[in-house]
Amino acid sequence: MSRLSLAIAAALLVPTASLPLAASAESFDATDLDQVVVTGTRTEVRVRDSLAPVEVIELEEIERSQARDLVGLLKGRAGIGFTNQGGAGKLTGFNLRGTEADHVLVLVDGVRIGSATAGLAAFQDLPLDQIERVEIVRGPRSSLYGSEAIGGVIQIFTRRGGAGLSRHFRIGGGSHDLREYSGGFSHGGERGWVGADAAYRSTGGINACRGSGTLFQGCFADEPDLDGYRNLSLNLRGGLQLSPAFSVEGHFLNADSFNEFDGTVFGGNEADNLQRVLGGKATWTPSDAARVVLQLGRTADRSDNYFADATAGTRSFVSTFDTRRDSASLQGDFELGRAHLLTAGADWLRDEITSTTDFDVDRRDNTGVFVGYQGHFGAQRVQASVRNDDNEQFGNHVTGNLGWGYGFGNGMQLTASAGTGFRAPSFNDLYFPFSGNPDLLPEQSKTFNLGVSQYAEGWNWTFNAYETRIDDLVALDANWMPGNIEEARIRGAETTFATSLAGFDLSTQLSHTDPRNRTTGANDGNLLPRRSRNTARVDIDRAFGAFRVGATGFGASHRFDNAANSVRLSGYGTLDLRVEYAINPQWTLQARATNVFDRDYETIAWYNQPGREYGLSLRYQARD
Repeated sequence: MSRLSLAIAAALLVPTASLPLAASAESFDATDLDQVVVTGTRTEVRVRDSLAPVEVIELEEIERSQARDLVGLLKGRAGIGFTNQGGAGKLTGFNLRGTEADHVLVLVDGVRIGSATAGLAAFQDLPLDQIERVEIVRGPRSSLYGSEAIGGVIQIFTRRGGAGLSRHFRIGGGSHDLREYSGGFSHGGERGWVGADAAYRSTGGINACRGSGTLFQGCFADEPDLDGYRNLSLNLRGGLQLSPAFSVEGHFLNADSFNEFDGTVFGGNEADNLQRVLGGKATWTPSDAARVVLQLGRTADRSDNYFADATAGTRSFVSTFDTRRDSASLQGDFELGRAHLLTAGADWLRDEITSTTDFDVDRRDNTGVFVGYQGHFGAQRVQASVRNDDNEQFGNHVTGNLGWGYGFGNGMQLTASAGTGFRAPSFNDLYFPFSGNPDLLPEQSKTFNLGVSQYAEGWNWTFNAYETRIDDLVALDANWMPGNIEEARIRGAETTFATSLAGFDLSTQLSHTDPRNRTTGANDGNLLPRRSRNTARVDIDRAFGAFRVGATGFGASHRFDNAANSVRLSGYGTLDLRVEYAINPQWTLQARATNVFDRDYETIAWYNQPGREYGLSLRYQARD
């Protein structure tokens, strides 16, 4: 049987947010009031029962926060750091627990996304108006997903809707000539559902880079202009219950964007970008104790780069990077009694490149097989998984994870876990002309985590401490060529607290990470670049009749921009304020002010961040 045939046969399985297997399996069921997560185990688990540190951000919180992009929504949350190259639409990276930005696996509706050349997901081009839910899993998950999941997994679920007919619409504007429009509908019946959403966002932007003509510093150019951005997106989803035991569904997300940045005639200063996710899923539930899911996916990450000469009034083509990921996954979940769940499956992935840059290799396949187990023994819980990935370039790689939890009653749980991870180098690392190294080995990691949490009525708190050791880190050597020359040791702790008290909704998240270079040489003991050791986020909201007010405070300590720790970026803090007024049950007026004290800061040397900004929007939502 060919690899493609195996892939299609295997494709019926990917992480799915379908219903629990059987109402009789109380250990794995979640009530309507329980928050669940599917990313940590590839099956539904209540957040309070998860042995991995997780966070779930629902649509209500997304809308209440008035965040306009994923940076605003995710920054400062436990374990998450970020870098951004100059405001809206500019290259954005998230790191989990002090690992690299390319150590985070990103899924959209269960389908792996990201650029096979750069090795990063284009967070900046994923429109927030199309997102219904975000799940964050901190810590390695290579034993379930394979490459990239060293620091953790971020899974994004697009809007789906529910039973009946629902409609929504939003129009907004703000500083820097911001314009936003979004709308859509969904309809769900007894046997099927369908939904469609569209969104548009444009901004005149800020001056992304404060200018540097120095080699290997900043943006290599000095263009003191405004760097705009616009994004037009479409999201389509639908599903059909063909029989009590069999259902199918499909989803399509397309985001076309235009981005201006500071650059040169060699790399360009404008880009037309495309992010596309296409997926289909079939679910077969032959009994209350068994479920089989097949999922197929194709994602595209394309960038056409140009150099616009404002003086001459010309726009010349520079390059194209077009990467595609075809994936197939087959997963079976089988209940072994009331308190035991066995999961087994196979994944197939093909990365392929079409580019004006000549790569020696432009395609590779990866086939992974995995087994997972979840058990409940009185007050104790066990979660274990193991996976083998057969990569066309790097051969076989085995990863594993083992978690244990003990419930003390009153919603309190003690957890301990250990896991390994790996990352296959990107095509840029391996084959980019004059700066690639085809002899690179996969990066490897080991992580240990100890946590305690308590979930009670109206409040919850968590605390986790961890250590991660990474070997064969890819970094540039003295000749500016990539090599497996670095090792790192990362230690850290995170704590969260959330409560609803006297009408106030309060959420606090604090993180400390100590990411150290452990490579023999001049940088041994230095902090890894562009990571703040301490971050904090506080969200507080309260309703006063038809009014709701809120604030978000965010703070980050200093960071260093280079491995030698000679370029220091100061710590900073920002305060965002928001207010909304419910005109009636369908119409809501929202206003916000971000960075109200107009703090000047950088997450990457030379790259500016927006100062004080304002926004106003009108939202309509109705359901029949």
